[in-house]
Amino acid sequence: MNLELLFDPLFRVPFFTGLLLAGLLPLIGMYLRLRGEWLAALAFAQMASAGALLAMVLGWPMLAGGALAALLAALAKGFAAAAGANAYALMMLLAWGAGVLLVANHPLAEQAGHALFDGQLYFTGEGHLLAVGLVCAGAVPVLLRLNRPLLLARFFPEFHQARGLDARPRLMLFDLLAGVVIALATVSIGVMAAFALVFVPPLVAYRFGRSWRVGLGLAALVGMGGYSLAFALSLAFDQPFGPVCAVLLVGLILLLGVKSDRL
Repeated sequence: MNLELLFDPLFRVPFFTGLLLAGLLPLIGMYLRLRGEWLAALAFAQMASAGALLAMVLGWPMLAGGALAALLAALAKGFAAAAGANAYALMMLLAWGAGVLLVANHPLAEQAGHALFDGQLYFTGEGHLLAVGLVCAGAVPVLLRLNRPLLLARFFPEFHQARGLDARPRLMLFDLLAGVVIALATVSIGVMAAFALVFVPPLVAYRFGRSWRVGLGLAALVGMGGYSLAFALSLAFDQPFGPVCAVLLVGLILLLGVKSDRL
């Protein structure tokens, strides 16, 4: 166990990159769970990983490739809303197949593919931190503006219809925002670590939150706390970050005895 690495300046940028994502991803997950679309997070992450690998093979920035693929997935989700979970499953199969073929046929893609799957957060640089910081700075105000429309669309779907309003543009905006955030998280902390931070903290928040606002704060707190502990443990024991983060968050669910959410 090497505790000295926890204080190494080399890991400050990766830590803060992941910490920002660990606070934002659970908020995205709260709204996805509110809409019964939490599986979309995994579909976006898989599409982002395939897009990042394809971008690397073509000599483009992986961040740009992942974000573009996730945005296309978000648009496809909006247009295929009636397909429900079937659309997410098809996107995951497509992304998985494309990713495996790229890894199998390109030597550089193999190394990058393992990093995306294992969640090697420690390789992120200042570019990742800048991109994540800008997205977080823009995403929080957008979520505040979308909060009321998303809640109304879930609990009072006839509200917009009665007032002659169309809720679809706001729902599409949220989908695009979720796609960008999850894409950045996928390229920065890996597919399953990103999905774990979208999926697990909202489970805790829906179980113990006394109100929607309290639930949002609790989800962010659980995400950032779980992430920080996973980062420290993975560094101290020289383990890949992604699996440590996923196992730790699942262990939290088991420890708290969370069996189901309120929706």
